[in-house]
Amino acid sequence: MPASIFPVVLCGGSGTRLWPLSRQMFPKQFVPLIEGKSLLQLTLERVKSLSDIVMTVESDDHRFLVQDAAETAGVTVRHLLEPVGRNTAAAMAAAALAAPNAKTLLLFLPADHHIPDTELFVRTVQEGVTAAEAGFIVTFGITPTFPSSAYGYIEILGSNPKLKTLSVQRFIEKPDAARAQQLILQGHHFWNAGIFLVQAGTLITALEQHAPDILNAVRNALSKSTQDGAFTRLDREAFTGCRSESIDYAVLEQYDRVAMVPFQGAWSDVGSWNAVAELSPADADNNRILGQGRAWSSKDTFIHAPHRPVIALGTDSLFIIDTPDAVLVAHADHAETVKQIVGALTQEGLPQATHHRRVPRPWGVFDSVDSGECFQVKRITVKPGARLSLQMHHHRAEHWVVVKGTARVTRGDEVLVLEENQSVYVPLGVRHRLENIGAEPLEIIEVQSGSYLGEDDIVRFEDGYGRS
Repeated sequence: MPASIFPVVLCGGSGTRLWPLSRQMFPKQFVPLIEGKSLLQLTLERVKSLSDIVMTVESDDHRFLVQDAAETAGVTVRHLLEPVGRNTAAAMAAAALAAPNAKTLLLFLPADHHIPDTELFVRTVQEGVTAAEAGFIVTFGITPTFPSSAYGYIEILGSNPKLKTLSVQRFIEKPDAARAQQLILQGHHFWNAGIFLVQAGTLITALEQHAPDILNAVRNALSKSTQDGAFTRLDREAFTGCRSESIDYAVLEQYDRVAMVPFQGAWSDVGSWNAVAELSPADADNNRILGQGRAWSSKDTFIHAPHRPVIALGTDSLFIIDTPDAVLVAHADHAETVKQIVGALTQEGLPQATHHRRVPRPWGVFDSVDSGECFQVKRITVKPGARLSLQMHHHRAEHWVVVKGTARVTRGDEVLVLEENQSVYVPLGVRHRLENIGAEPLEIIEVQSGSYLGEDDIVRFEDGYGRS
């Protein structure tokens, strides 16, 4: 009988390398990139055959995005919520300390990788069980297909037939192009995928030896955590005081019991627009088109245009990424520079650098359609059975028009039921709530008017999502 493996999906990420589609408040793991599915959903579907219960480690800000992906994938999730990002060492320490017991086999994997062959992936993971149960940290190396400077490398010393693994000599940080070419020519080097199989107790012991400060800070944060259903919130003060470091630096480069299993299947970390383009079929001129893009007299051009026609004429080696509120046009040679550009835009205070026009909420989503001096128009979609918090605004009034579905509206002491084409006005300072009492999504157009229209002008009196 195959060993029982408990998957832990690491859902952190800033969302800058795939801007403007991916942004800080909606990183790439949540973006529907492949056949309408997000990378996180595909990751959760991939590990379902290992366990129908999965642990995730994510930002508190993204918890409902993770929950939505879990529900769509059909898995049950135990959430560990980080108040701030502290890299993979702290995230993995938290999962190991929260594991059912010291012998639990934990499979750590990033949320944003694309591995299309699930059966091969599961078989490869099972090949690492013997070594993991023997007290090794097992990593999974990807057979390189080109000399990439975007990935770290694992150098192999030899094999261990008894453990069915390869022995790890060392980890190599992301090299420059010349060094990457040299590593490929030498052989016995693999890309570091950041996927690990290890017993919880083994990882805790390794942290005690090489990063005791990280382990102690996380242990303190977990001991002071609070529980909200399936969500475990790590204590903010204790976790914020933890050192931020990757598991590679903190442990793996120093630990003497690390083994590797090679993965021979297709793999991508979807870490740049080059990688995204490779996921789409190419035409005779190597153009790759998603959505309503068109290319004439062009070659090696990638167009992402889900919302409107985008035409490329006479282009060569360009990425054209169209979203409702920002457009990126970049030469393919500069794909790795997008992250730095987003950093510069963020410093300038450009809101599109970090936020989408379309903003997910635990009850649904809103899309900021238009805005001007003292007014803002939103399209709001509420899931069946969901409701917004009972709230009030100090600086704005709201006018709601139902365009689809059935709404229950609380306005002061009144409770109203609105059908399509009916509307209601909510004056400034009045307590109100919107609920979807139908079986289909509720869609309304909200017109806000007032002296200040920021999202922070809200007082919540009752909330089902831990925000009041």
